Amino acid sequence: MPKFVIERDIPQAGNLSPEQLQAISQTSCGVLSRMGPQIQWVHSYVTDDRIYCVYIAPDEASVRQHAEQGGFPANRISQVRSIIDPTTAD
Repeated sequence: MPKFVIERDIPQAGNLSPEQLQAISQTSCGVLSRMGPQIQWVHSYVTDDRIYCVYIAPDEASVRQHAEQGGFPANRISQVRSIIDPTTAD
């Protein structure tokens, strides 16, 4: 199943409180539950003005549908083509 990185432009995302992040997570999980197991949220990275989310999904359209239903921006969706890490150098 393809993996995607979603860039969400959210000004001041790094200042969101734990309660706000929990609410966003709950909204996302609720949408995912309704959409079914074909789309999965792996994890997200919160930076100053963006949230980068990693999803496993059948296609980009499913990722966009999740964003629309959850009321989240999906400013850029990129399919992961390869994964590298320090062991790749060996």
